[in-house]
Amino acid sequence: MAADGKIKLDEVDKQILSDLQTDGRMTNVELAKRAGISAPPCLRRVRVLEDGGIIRGYHADIDADALGYSVNVFAFVGLTSQAESDLQEFEEMVCAWPQVRECHMLMGETDFLLKIVAHDWDDFQRFLTSRLTPAPNVSHVKTALSIRSAKALPGVPIDSVK
Repeated sequence: MAADGKIKLDEVDKQILSDLQTDGRMTNVELAKRAGISAPPCLRRVRVLEDGGIIRGYHADIDADALGYSVNVFAFVGLTSQAESDLQEFEEMVCAWPQVRECHMLMGETDFLLKIVAHDWDDFQRFLTSRLTPAPNVSHVKTALSIRSAKALPGVPIDSVK
């Protein structure tokens, strides 16, 4: 670990991260083989990366359309107050809404960007008019319907990690 408390990554760590980011179900034996080390030290390295918060979890990549979520909308939300307590209250509220898959606080004209999934346009309209627009502290909402996605990669580009 570096003096600043961050984990110092070597090329083996980067290979492990790259492989797990591509396939989180990869066995430790396969992961070790790809990284060029034996299985026990590979597992120790993975545990250090997990304990250090670099690996935050493992997830399945679910096809939204296959489960009937055919509408993706990005909502740009402005708040009437940007006091820290109001920002946190808004974040807690949207975290409780399962349709909101991502919530990003922005700098600039808009306070938050939300990624929202819905079964259809009517489902989204109901969410918008019954939950988001009338929510406390919300001053305005602008939406953009996603037509298609050309790229949706998880994580970060490991090759450029310092």
